Amino acid sequence: MLTSTTPEDLAAEGQGGAYRCWATAYPLQETSSIPLGSHDATSPRLALRWLRERARNVTDQLDMAYAQPGRYWLRDEAEHERALAYLTTGTAYQLALHDENTRYVLVAYPPGATS
Repeated sequence: MLTSTTPEDLAAEGQGGAYRCWATAYPLQETSSIPLGSHDATSPRLALRWLRERARNVTDQLDMAYAQPGRYWLRDEAEHERALAYLTTGTAYQLALHDENTRYVLVAYPPGATS
């Protein structure tokens, strides 16, 4: 489900116990971002699952050359374990992808994290 919630709104709400996840597109020639969805997950593993689904959605829409980093990340189990470790210890995890016109940022934010 796509929502119009911005990352700033999600951080301000600080809903306890939920891993806040969001994806946002930042067009290079624009001053405003485009929310691509948000989700509350009950565990770091479910937050990572949501990030993987959104990364797949973004990657599937990029031209081949720009899609390669996303495809690599989707297969990188060691990086997924690192993301889980970050989330489990209270550190946010961010993935950024881009093409010639837009930067895509996907974030999972653990409960109680302040940065």
